[in-house]
Amino acid sequence: MKNADRTALTRGRLIAVARALFAEHGYAGTSTEAILQGTELGRGALYHHFRDKADLFEAVCQQICEEAVPVVNAEADRGRDAYSSLVRGSLAWVEFMTRPEVRQIIVVDAPTVLGWERWEALDQRLSYAALREGLHIAIRDGRLKFGCSLDMAATLVNGGLNAIALRAGAPSAPAPRSEWERAVRTLFDAFRV
Repeated sequence: MKNADRTALTRGRLIAVARALFAEHGYAGTSTEAILQGTELGRGALYHHFRDKADLFEAVCQQICEEAVPVVNAEADRGRDAYSSLVRGSLAWVEFMTRPEVRQIIVVDAPTVLGWERWEALDQRLSYAALREGLHIAIRDGRLKFGCSLDMAATLVNGGLNAIALRAGAPSAPAPRSEWERAVRTLFDAFRV
């Protein structure tokens, strides 16, 4: 096996085990020791690939977000126009984010663990930019109208979708799908032309 293959295999193993543990126990409830035990690797292997547990957590977040993008895009592509594409993609995003393992890592832990700047950078790269582009097209096509800049409109909608995902998947009192789906549609309908 080539060195590059071994490196990728080890890194993948660390991410897979950490992802399962972060999903089940949360970031704070997952020790570095538990990750090492789960991978049967030494501490040196972990620190060769990641600066610390938070860096490994960020790699897990990146992986999850990269998995979400094609799911959301495929659903958005099924829309018949800019408005329905935006709604369909947003519903798919909330549905993906309310998966228990995804919700715990991305919606609950990521903002705190990564800190605002790193979490914002991840969000910008992987979902915010697509949302902003979808809004831009819907506004350009005369489907939506906001009384603010495109960036502020995207921030408003992004924040609303994040809050819906947080509430929809709450373990203690999850919102039923019909309720959160209606909330997403209401959010867009409020700005529909």
